[in-house]
Amino acid sequence: MKYALLAALAMLPTLPLPALAQQPDDGQWTMAAKDHASTRFSSLAQITASNVAQLKPVVTFSMGQVKGQEAAPIVADNTMYIVGPYPNPVFALDLTKPGAPVKWRFEPQPEAASQGVACCDVVNRGAAYDNGRLFFNTLDNQTIALDAKTGRELWRTRLGNIRVGESMTMAPLVVKGKVLVGNSGGEFGVRGWLTALDAASGKIVWRAYSTGPDTDVLIGKNFRPYYSADRGSDLGVKTWPAEAWRIGGGTVWGWISYDAELDLIYYGTANPGPWNPDQRPGANKWTSGIFARRPDTGEAVWFYQLSPHDLHDYDGVNENVLVDADLGGTRRKLLLHPDRNGYLYALDRATGEVLSATPFVHITTSLGVDLRTGALRYNPAKDPRGGETVRNICPASPGAKDWQPSAWSPRTRLLYLPHQDLCQDATTGEVSYIAGTPYVGTDVKMYAGPSGHRGVFTAWDPVAGRKAWEIPEHFPVWSGALATAGDVVFYGTMDGWFKAVDAKSGKPLWRFKTASGVIGQPVSYRGPDGKQYIAVLAGVGGWAGAIVSGNLDPRDSTAGGGFVNAMKDLKQATQAGGMLYIFALPEGAK
Repeated sequence: MKYALLAALAMLPTLPLPALAQQPDDGQWTMAAKDHASTRFSSLAQITASNVAQLKPVVTFSMGQVKGQEAAPIVADNTMYIVGPYPNPVFALDLTKPGAPVKWRFEPQPEAASQGVACCDVVNRGAAYDNGRLFFNTLDNQTIALDAKTGRELWRTRLGNIRVGESMTMAPLVVKGKVLVGNSGGEFGVRGWLTALDAASGKIVWRAYSTGPDTDVLIGKNFRPYYSADRGSDLGVKTWPAEAWRIGGGTVWGWISYDAELDLIYYGTANPGPWNPDQRPGANKWTSGIFARRPDTGEAVWFYQLSPHDLHDYDGVNENVLVDADLGGTRRKLLLHPDRNGYLYALDRATGEVLSATPFVHITTSLGVDLRTGALRYNPAKDPRGGETVRNICPASPGAKDWQPSAWSPRTRLLYLPHQDLCQDATTGEVSYIAGTPYVGTDVKMYAGPSGHRGVFTAWDPVAGRKAWEIPEHFPVWSGALATAGDVVFYGTMDGWFKAVDAKSGKPLWRFKTASGVIGQPVSYRGPDGKQYIAVLAGVGGWAGAIVSGNLDPRDSTAGGGFVNAMKDLKQATQAGGMLYIFALPEGAK
C-alpha cells in the first residue's frame, strides 16, 4: 500500500524528546542532525501540509563540483555554511542579502592521493558550528576549525594516514567543548577509532579504538555491557586471530548522538576487515556495534554488538535517535537504531538492553534477534562459503538502510526512514593485506529485492513495532530525511526529485525537479526575515550513485563494489551535478 495510515496511530501515547531537544527552536541548524538527539526535526511550522504545494526555489548556488553531495547545510548567525566533496571547499553564504552571496570561501587543499582510498565516492557529510567556530573534516584525515565570521583558519589537526587507507567523510559533532570525529577505510584494513579534539586548540584529548586491548579501546572498571557476550578482558584481541585486530576495521564514519542527562555519547562501529569472514574467526569485537562513552574521557560505559562476526558488511554506523517513550508499560530512555542488518532496534540507552528488534525490510540473512541474549540469529543457508556463490542475500551489503539519516517527529511519534530494498549474490575468496589497498575478499552483485523497487521511504512506529505507511521509489532513497512541526516530511530521490509528503499519512504534497539526483541532507531554518526556509544539496553520487559520479561502465556488474549491477539505468535518469537549492513560500502564502 503506497501510503496507508494506521487507524490506531492517533491513539498512541506521546513520545516526548529528551530535554535537550525540547529547548525553544532558535531557527538555526548548527549540526548535521539538528540536535544532539539526532532527531532532524525542525519546530518551525510556517510551511504546513496545507501550503507546502506553494513552495518555490528562491536561491540556487553552484558548488562547482559534480561529485556526490551528501552534506547538510549548516545555518548560524544568518549565515549558511556548506562543505563540498573532495577537495572539500567550504562556502559561507550571507543570508541577509538577496541571492545569499558568498561571504567567504576556504580551500583546505587536501592531498590528491586521498581520492584513491575513498571506497565509496569522495563525499563529505557536513560541518558543525559551535561558539563562533566552524569545524569540518577533509578527505585526507584533517579536522579543521575556522573562524565562522571570517573563514580564517584557527587550527588543523591531522588524525589519520592515507598511506594505510584511512580517510574521513563524517560530520563532526561538538560536545562539551570537544570535537568528535572518526575515520573511514574499513575496506582497506584500517583500524577504526573515535577521537576527541579540544575545540579551542585542536589538541587530541582522547582516542578510543574499535579493536585491540582494553587500554586502547578505553574499557575500564566502569564498563558494564548488558549482555554476557560483551563481558571479559581484552575481547578486542581475543575474538580475533593473532594480530588480525590491527587491521580489523570497525571504523567510525557515521553519526554520533549525545544525552546530556546521562552524559553519554553514542555511536556505531563499522564492519570488520576483511569482508571475507573465513579469514577472521571469532566475534571480532568491537566492530558492527554501538558504544556508549563518557565525552570527557572517552571511557566506555556499555557496548552492544549488532552483528557479531559480521558476514555481509553490515556496518553499525547508522544514526542513533534518542527519544523517551512508554514501552511495555514502562517509561524508557530509548535509542532508536535502524541497522543495515534489517532490524529497527529500540535499546535502553542507559544500559544497552535491547527492548525490541523488528525487521523493516525483507531479510534472509538472519532469523531474528534473541532479546534474552541480544544475539542476532544468523541463517546458515546464507553464510558465505569460500569459492561458492551464495545467492539471494537480503539485505545486500549497503544494508536495509545505509548512512542516509532518518528523522523523528514528536508530533506524529514516527521515525521517517529513507532506505533501500536490495539483495545480492556473493562469492568469497582469500585476500592478502597490503597497506593502502582494498582488503575485501568478496565479490558481490546487487539487484532489486522481492518488492521489485529499489528504494523505500517508510514511516515507522517504534512503540507498535510496525510501519505506519511507506512510499516505494524506483531507486534507493539515498538522501537524509527532514521532519517539521508543520507536519511535513522532506526527502530526495536519486533521479532528482525533492519531495514533501504529509507526515501523518505519507500523502504526496509537493515535488521539485533538481538538476541532479538528491543524496544530501535537507534542513529547515528561519531566515533573517522571519520566514521558514528549506535547503538541500543536489548532486548524485555516493556508493549508490558511483555509476554516475564516477562514470562507471554499466556493463561491469562488479563495479562500485557490486552496486553498479543494481543501478544500470541511473545514467538514463539523472546526471552528475552539484547545486544548493533553497525554498520558501511566496509572499502572502497561508
